[in-house]
Amino acid sequence: MIKPFIASDLREVSPLVLAYIGDAVYEVYARCHASIYGAGNNNKLHKRTIRYVSAESQAEISRQLMDELTETETDYFRRGKNSNPHASSKNASHADYMYATGFEALIGYLFMDNQESRMEYLIQRSFEIADGIKPINVNGFEDSTGDE
Repeated sequence: MIKPFIASDLREVSPLVLAYIGDAVYEVYARCHASIYGAGNNNKLHKRTIRYVSAESQAEISRQLMDELTETETDYFRRGKNSNPHASSKNASHADYMYATGFEALIGYLFMDNQESRMEYLIQRSFEIADGIKPINVNGFEDSTGDE
């Protein structure tokens, strides 16, 4: 895979840049994973993807993954969580948004550091965790339709 050169030392890269990259990488994996459950119905695919990519879900995923992270991974997560983004989520609390930013910064770091097997392990674990979380609809409320 072609990866742009950003810096020789990823500690010099803004955690918001890592989160920006991590968001895109994670979204692609989430869309591919969601497609396993039903190709052809875009609404169902979108709902399934939201289960993985919403700030609320990523915050819960992060909290459950913390014990599995290495010291370096925890540092990159913390840098992202403690960053000062200029945006916020309209469907999530500020705390959840910051945890989600930390998770995305971690994914961005692993991607840019060519730690693909570790990144894919954590992404797979995130799907396992998210699949155990009660489904939410695109408005942030529980999906009571059973239509995932």
